[in-house]
Amino acid sequence: MYVIAIGWLYVTLLMAATEANLTAGVLTFVFYGAAPLALLLWLFGAPRRRKASLAREAVDDAVGKDDGGDAGRDQ
Repeated sequence: MYVIAIGWLYVTLLMAATEANLTAGVLTFVFYGAAPLALLLWLFGAPRRRKASLAREAVDDAVGKDDGGDAGRDQ
């Protein structure tokens, strides 16, 4: 997936380089390249972020559980 993203940024960078002035080149790169790509990566990354969040919650629940031992009795 990242290879496609790098390729898309390369193509839009070349498109921006052919613009007549700097402002048009920057706007071309941002609106044709960086902004849509950021949105696409954010949308496709949502399942991975959700899975990581659930895994973190599972670890937090497992670590927070009491194992039933009472060290105070042994002291």
